[in-house]
Order: sequence, then structure tokens, then C-alpha cells
Amino acid sequence: MNDDTTRNDRTRNDSSFVSDIAFTPAVKELQERYGSRKNYADPMADWSDRITGDLAAFVAQRNSFYLSTVNREGQPYIQHRGGPRGFLQVLDDKRLAFADFKGNKQYISTGNLSESPKAFIFLMDYMGRQRVKIWGRAEISEDPELIAQLRVEGYRGRPERAIVFSVEAWDANCPQHIPQKYDEEVVAHALKKLEARILELESELAALRAPS
Repeated sequence: MNDDTTRNDRTRNDSSFVSDIAFTPAVKELQERYGSRKNYADPMADWSDRITGDLAAFVAQRNSFYLSTVNREGQPYIQHRGGPRGFLQVLDDKRLAFADFKGNKQYISTGNLSESPKAFIFLMDYMGRQRVKIWGRAEISEDPELIAQLRVEGYRGRPERAIVFSVEAWDANCPQHIPQKYDEEVVAHALKKLEARILELESELAALRAPS
């Protein structure tokens, strides 16, 4: 992902940063102590609060992500969300949305959002070794038109409601320490091509060995 797309167009005399949503005074104090603060104090290196074309393309390819919410007592909860590629959709340059498919009926994320809108989305591309972190606020929607828009044709999941996520900041991390993993469909496709090539070579070999 192009680092230029993560930068905001704020001016150098603006003392506020989009990244302040994560870099609290306590965090900045530790950055100063361990020598990394200078990497984040330049406004040109600040994060974006808008969904760029690169981020939209990255989101469109994901079939899985993690949603973090928090309850009134501050207790966090992380839930895995999965579906076909494209089930997490970009509504505009500030909002993402996805269908809340019927699950085990614990309703922890839904309950948390009824108490606090603060939420966080963590997107991981293991094959490309890329991760994206998105801070924002989420709300439950039972708008039938939106739910219909978020429905994925042919997918077995049954939407119960929609969750709309308003982006306040996002950052794309470096690939350091990310293990490279491949989706089953990618491996299956590669094996199919390999098996076809093996059959082709075996056929050629058999023809060469055949008596003339």
C-alpha cells in the first residue's frame, strides 16, 4: 500500500494530528523515552481520516477481519467477522458497512455498541503480509435497504442487521513479524495447475518411452 495515501493534507502549523486518537499523551511520552517520537511528529507522516482508493481496494479483497468494541465498564471485546470477499463494503469516503450475519446469538458486539459507539477494525492480508488498523465509531442499522445492499448473493449467511463504521483514523503497518499464509482457494488453484502440468509431463514421458 502506497504510504502517500495514508498522509493527511494538514499544514505544519496545525498542532493536532489524526493519529492522536491512538497516540495519547502517555503513548507520546513513551515514544519520546524510547526515541521513536520523531518518526510520528511530522505532520506529513500523519495518518488519514478518509477512505482512499488504496484502502478501498484493500478492503474489497478481504474475506475476514476483526471488530473490537468496548462496553460501558471499559471491557474490550474482539470478534472475528468473516464472509465472501467484498462483504465489508465502502459506502463513501468516511464509512464502511457490513451485514451482521446470524451467529451464536451472544450479541456481545451488538450490546457493546448500544453502550458505546467506539470501535476498531483490524484487517490482515497474510498472503501479502499487510495489515491495516482503523479507528472509529460504529452503529447498528436495521434499514432494510442498507441490509439488502450489503447482502452477498449466493452466501449462506443470513443478515440480521447492518453495522455502519465511521472512520476517524487509519494506519497501514509494515510487514515485520507477519507470517505469510495462503487462503485455501489460492493453494487449491496452485495445486490444480501443478497437477495438470504433472499429467502433461507424464503423458510426454510415456510417449517418449513407447516403442517406435
